Parts: sequence; C-alpha cells; structure tokens
Amino acid sequence: MPTQSPVRYSLPPAERPVGARGAAALRAAAQADIRLVRDDGIEEAFALPAGALPALADLLDQLASSDAVTVFAEDTEITPEEAAGILGMSRPLVRQRMDTGLLPFRRVGAHRRIRLADALALRAREEPVRKALEALAADTEDLERTYGI
Repeated sequence: MPTQSPVRYSLPPAERPVGARGAAALRAAAQADIRLVRDDGIEEAFALPAGALPALADLLDQLASSDAVTVFAEDTEITPEEAAGILGMSRPLVRQRMDTGLLPFRRVGAHRRIRLADALALRAREEPVRKALEALAADTEDLERTYGI
C-alpha cells in the first residue's frame, strides 16, 4: 500500500458562515442538484449522489468550525507521528502499541507504516478507557478541592 499524502482544506473566517449554511442545506436535502459557475463563466449542473450528502455536510461543518481539515482515504498508510496526532498520544506510546500488537503495522525499509483504518479502530477501542480516566481525574480534583488535599 502506498503512503498517500493527506489533503488539507480550510476556509477563510469570512466564508465559514456560508460553509455552515451549506452543511445545513445538505443535511436537509434528500438529493442535491448543484449548479457551478466556473472561472471562465461556463455553468455546469449536476446531481450529487445521495450517499455523498452526509459526508459533504460533515466536511462543511468541520470547515466552518475549524482552521483546517485533513482528508485521508481509509486505506491510507500513515507514519507513527501522524498516528500519534490522530490518537492523541505520544509517538513512544504509539510505538508501544505497535510492539505489543495492539496496532498493526508493516515495515517499509527501516520505517513503520500504519493503516489509517487500524489507527481509527484503536482509537475507538481505547476511547472508553480514556473517558473513564478523564472522569476519574475530574473526581480526584473535586475531592482535592473539597478536602484541601
């Protein structure tokens, strides 16, 4: 599998409200007939597949509320550094998950590559534990404030 470069998108702050309105319109639509006007003035009309509407709405929502969005194909291979960013953990922890077999990878020469789908699956498996630890930390802070510990 080749490592594919991620594609980054962003909207200028002034265009974000337009993106949010577009997302809402796509969510409300059962189908979408689009009319585009190209730079050369030529108009094109086409229909978007119904299955694409939720994905496009999600993309517009993210663009409207974020500085940038990065799009990967699910079968994309990523580096341990990219996996660390996606998983919200350090690179050494990603390597530990790889070494223990929790995160499948393959070697490309001396480098490790991880399928994005495997990184997302690990994130989904570890999310309940992360939430439980965050709740425990919040409870501990409450006890410390209450009892002055």
